[in-house]
Amino acid sequence: MPDGLIVRPVVRDDYAQWLPLWDGYNAFYERSGPTALDPEITRMTWARFFDAYEPVHALVAESGGQLLGLTHYLFHRSTTAIAPNCYLQDLFTSEAARGKGVGRMLINGVYERARIAGSPRVYWQTHKTNHTAMQLYDKVAENSGFVVYRKLL
Repeated sequence: MPDGLIVRPVVRDDYAQWLPLWDGYNAFYERSGPTALDPEITRMTWARFFDAYEPVHALVAESGGQLLGLTHYLFHRSTTAIAPNCYLQDLFTSEAARGKGVGRMLINGVYERARIAGSPRVYWQTHKTNHTAMQLYDKVAENSGFVVYRKLL
């Protein structure tokens, strides 16, 4: 684990370092080039982190003033629980930070925020080909066995 690594909420001054991580995350999921996200989505995503009325939050991992990773999560209602569920939507670390505990610390940061919010559950999804990340996920959570279906409208 990098020396002095901390996980903290994102602040407005992080944008210049957050953006390359966000771009790397989207490139990993092939949302770059001709299939890139509309820049307005990135602007809105960033703005949501600082809007008290939005349920969307961001944490970053930092060491020595350098951002090494990010995670975005949100709280939502459920028909099977009173307390809100926490969905860990995005998790990404720089290539140099991989395998050094940064992803685990970011996940644990979301777990802590969910506990504080009274959420009984944190969950996320990943692509079935993301074997490297799944090695970590299998250590910090259980695979629910659910399959995700979607239809773009």
